[in-house]
Amino acid sequence: MITTPSHLDPAVPKAAPPVVSREEWQRSLAELLVEEKKLTRALDALAARRRRLPMVAMPDYEFAGPDGPLKLSDLFAGKRQLIVYQFMDSGPDALCPGCSTMMDNVPHLDHLNRRDISWWMVSNIPIDRLQTLAGRFGWKFPYASSAGTTFSADCGAGEYFGLSAFLRTAEGVNQTYFASGRAGDRVRFDFNMMDLAPYGRGETWEDSPEGWPQTPPYEWWRPRDEA
Repeated sequence: MITTPSHLDPAVPKAAPPVVSREEWQRSLAELLVEEKKLTRALDALAARRRRLPMVAMPDYEFAGPDGPLKLSDLFAGKRQLIVYQFMDSGPDALCPGCSTMMDNVPHLDHLNRRDISWWMVSNIPIDRLQTLAGRFGWKFPYASSAGTTFSADCGAGEYFGLSAFLRTAEGVNQTYFASGRAGDRVRFDFNMMDLAPYGRGETWEDSPEGWPQTPPYEWWRPRDEA
């Protein structure tokens, strides 16, 4: 069971925003929402640019799935579009905490599927270990092993992690997008909710008022079944 660090214990007095009248709070909120709307429109413009990226043809890699061999084209499951999260292989005795917590944020995929999009988690972790992890965490999403292929390297993830988008045409499978690092932040429910909370993510890199509770980055990241 994961416990709350003492520095975040609700019983411990800590810094807090000033208390003001609702009218003053509403004015401050309105000013912030103007900036948020600008950011939303900027993200819309960025998405429009992303949709105009060219694409590169990809081989039809052979993966291993829980029920047997799979090809990259099989992951589309009849859809034209595919999103893949490449889960980092940290070795047989370790588990990437960022990838593990990222997988905890994967929702029901029905709504994506209805918009002609398939989603898979792919990893260089061998399929037997992936099946063990799936049982450990109760994964309900589809996954496959890319072990023994150059898929991760070719996509751009290499030995790390990343998000890729693909489009299936009559000629084959094409990669249209790739990003790593903090690109995953915006698709994580937990990070986005933390960014709405008064203390944010509570990490030292954040620009927060003096006295806000913070810990070093990644200190609290761990698989959810580890204390």
